[in-house]
Amino acid sequence: MKWTACLAVLGTLGGAAGHAQQQQEPPASVLVRPLASLIIPGMGQLMAHQDRGAVYIAAEVYLLSRYLQLDHEATVEARRFQSLAFDVARQSFVPLRRDTIFEYYEQMERFAESGRYDADTGPAFVPESDPATYNGSVWLLARRTFWADPNIPPDPTSPQYWKALQFYQARAVGPNFLWSWRNHSLEHEVFRDYIRRSDNAFRRAQNQVGLVLANHVLSAVDALISARMSAAAGRAAEMRTSVGLSGRSEVRFSIAF
Repeated sequence: MKWTACLAVLGTLGGAAGHAQQQQEPPASVLVRPLASLIIPGMGQLMAHQDRGAVYIAAEVYLLSRYLQLDHEATVEARRFQSLAFDVARQSFVPLRRDTIFEYYEQMERFAESGRYDADTGPAFVPESDPATYNGSVWLLARRTFWADPNIPPDPTSPQYWKALQFYQARAVGPNFLWSWRNHSLEHEVFRDYIRRSDNAFRRAQNQVGLVLANHVLSAVDALISARMSAAAGRAAEMRTSVGLSGRSEVRFSIAF
C-alpha cells in the first residue's frame, strides 16, 4: 500500500509539473499574429478582428510613400547639382562628363577651384602649391604630415618627400575631374543650394526608414501582448492605447467574458 501511495503521489506531481511546463511554453499559434505584424504592420491585429490594425497599415502606407517622395526629391536635386557642376565648372577641363562619389561634389562646394594636379609642364611631377585650391590644400596637408618643416622641402630622394608625394597622388583630384568656379560665383551658390537640398532630402528619407522599422516592431509587440493575454485568459483579450487632448496617454487592457 505504501509503495502504491508513493507512486500515486509521484505521478500526480509529475503530471502537475508537466502541466505547468506546458503553460510556460507558449503555443505556436500565439506567435503567428506577432510574426504577421512584424512582416506587415497591422496584419496580426486584423487577424484578431481588432480595428486598430488599420491604423498600423495606414501608417505604413504613409511612411513608405513619404520615403519614396523624399528619395525621389534627393535624386532630382543630385542630378541638378551634377549637371550644373559639369556645365559651368568642369566642361572646360574635360569634354566628356564623368560623375563620381558625393565627397567629390562636397569638395567642389568648399573650394572654388580644384587647382592643377601637376604644376610642371615637363617630365617632372610638381604638386599644386596654392593652398586656396583643393589640390593645394592636399599638398599642404601632406607636407605637414611627413615633412619636419612644411615650408622647407627635404631631399627629393628622401623617404619623407616620397611619402608626402604618394599621399598627394592618392587624394588629389586628377586631370579628368578638375574644376573652377572662377567668375561664376552666382552659379557656385546655386550649386551649394542644390547640394544642401539633396542632402536634407536624403537625410529625411533615412529618418522615414527608421519610422517604418519602428512601426513594424510596435505592431508586433502589440500583437504579441494581445495574443499572450488571450492565451493566458482562455478568451479574447485586447490592448488599447489612446492620447487625450491634454497629451496624456493611456494603455488599457480588456478581456472578454
